[in-house]
Amino acid sequence: MNAKELLQATIDKGASDLHMSLGRPPTLRMRGSLVELPGDPLDHAMLDEFVKQVIPDRNLKELNEVGSTDFAIAHPTGDRFRTSVCRERGELRAVLRLIPTKLLSFEQIGLPEIVKELLTRPRGLILVTGPTGSGKTTTLATMVDWINRSQDCHIVTIEDPVEYYHPHRKSILTQREVGTDVPSFAEAMRRVLRQDPDVILLGEMRDLETISSAITAAETGHLVLGTLHTTGSARTVDRIIDAYPTNQQEQIRAQLSVAILAVISQILVPRAGVSGLIAGFEILLNNSAVENHIRKNETFKIPSVIQTNRRVGMILLDDFLLDLVRQGKISRQTALEYSQSPSEIEKRLPAS
Repeated sequence: MNAKELLQATIDKGASDLHMSLGRPPTLRMRGSLVELPGDPLDHAMLDEFVKQVIPDRNLKELNEVGSTDFAIAHPTGDRFRTSVCRERGELRAVLRLIPTKLLSFEQIGLPEIVKELLTRPRGLILVTGPTGSGKTTTLATMVDWINRSQDCHIVTIEDPVEYYHPHRKSILTQREVGTDVPSFAEAMRRVLRQDPDVILLGEMRDLETISSAITAAETGHLVLGTLHTTGSARTVDRIIDAYPTNQQEQIRAQLSVAILAVISQILVPRAGVSGLIAGFEILLNNSAVENHIRKNETFKIPSVIQTNRRVGMILLDDFLLDLVRQGKISRQTALEYSQSPSEIEKRLPAS
């Protein structure tokens, strides 16, 4: 059970993930589908040997204590893998995601140009949201790279694990890994304001303390980039507010309504006619109407604000998908499958 060879196969075949599960051969995720590599189904000894080859000592301790652990490992080629090892029914299981090494441009990922203007702001909270595997990390890396190349500032990233490595360019980069450099996101956020940051990237807003620290940093003169596993702008705002006890929610609505700059929600959908995926975005930009709706607990009105402000760069996910259909980049069926309101978008789609 040679871990390096399996990782090399993952790289050579252009797979996004390697699954190591009891009773199945090593399995790759390729363009959304699971493809087994040639070989015998994995048994207990094979899985133990594989994990032993890839897991750092500190993560082995965590695995034994809590039943799961996450870390990043490097391959001799320079490629890196975000790795998750856990126990299921007493047996080990591992999933390794290949981290792209090439930083992409705004144009390559299809990120709207309005986002560049947001990245020049001196303060505020920009949230990049979407389900697991929707490309949030790649989008954030592109945003950090753009700031790094165009502005002289100090960027601090707090990640679990660090995925993209950024060299110092016009900016200074400090990249802190949770579990290696600092014990938790909350502890990193407590310390970060003493490090003279201009921009803070928070890899995950996991708990109330981390969310509160991010909002406070955005209020006090820092640009904060954060992620949440939500889809849609209104749901994202609700998720943040619902993290607070009821008696604090009115206060946080007032804080958030001022601190938030934008919510960028994204999904990855299959391309039409060729293999591969393309990103679909929803963009919410804060304005007086959005601020008022957040403050008054009327987030259900946010989609209508987005719809009526397309001229300034806002766009609903369904409208973005509709544009992709019209450009021939995705199929009509794909748009319906990933739409927030399939019945509404169907009325507007060109006839098949």
